[in-house]
Amino acid sequence: FLKPQVAATYGITRGKQRAFLNLAVREHVRDITEQRAMKIKGRTWDLIQNQFLEFKEIREGPAIYYIGEFKFINEEWRFFEFDFLPDGAEQSYRFKFRHQLYVN
Repeated sequence: FLKPQVAATYGITRGKQRAFLNLAVREHVRDITEQRAMKIKGRTWDLIQNQFLEFKEIREGPAIYYIGEFKFINEEWRFFEFDFLPDGAEQSYRFKFRHQLYVN
C-alpha cells in the first residue's frame, strides 16, 4: 500500500511479502507532546526464521520515526521484540508483541 514515490524517497523495498514497522517515541510533558530520538535494536521471528531488524531514522519537520523492513509469509504469526533508549532517558525499555500478517 506504500506509494512508489514514498518508498523510493526513504529507500524502502516494496513487495507482496514485504512489510515494515514504523516506530516512534513521544513524551507527554504537561499538555505538550514532544518527539524523541532514540537508540533502537530489535528482531522479528516466526517458527522457522529469526531476523534482526535494521532501523532507518527519518525526520520530517518535528516528527522523528524509525523504519525497519522485513519479509513474511502470508497468514503467519510474527513475533517482535525491541529494546530502545530515548534521548534523555536514564533507562532502556523493552517492547514485545505478535501480529498475524496477510498478503493484500
